[in-house]
Amino acid sequence: MFRIGMIILSLLIFALTANSQNIFSVNYSHQADVKVYVVNHSHQADLNVYKVDYRHQAGNNNGHWFFTQHNHQADKSIYFVDYGHQADVKIYFVDHRHQAGWRNKEKKHMFY
Repeated sequence: MFRIGMIILSLLIFALTANSQNIFSVNYSHQADVKVYVVNHSHQADLNVYKVDYRHQAGNNNGHWFFTQHNHQADKSIYFVDYGHQADVKIYFVDHRHQAGWRNKEKKHMFY
């Protein structure tokens, strides 16, 4: 019985962290999973992003991003493009946690 409980607990922990948003910014576009462009206003964004200070604060595909120092620590690698038409997703960095989230849910699959 103890073994079954441990398996269930392990699966639950994995499910909660499977889509966490640990992000690494790469230097070249061909290294990235997703190309992003930072827009000037929230209403222009597909995703409003709040940068968290610690890994455990990263969200579950809800715009709470933790930027890792190494690529192998990240769930997704991104490349910041120079022009909006080059981007897969347009983002806007918000000042408060509650402002983060998807504005265009059709692009949400890119961060799973």
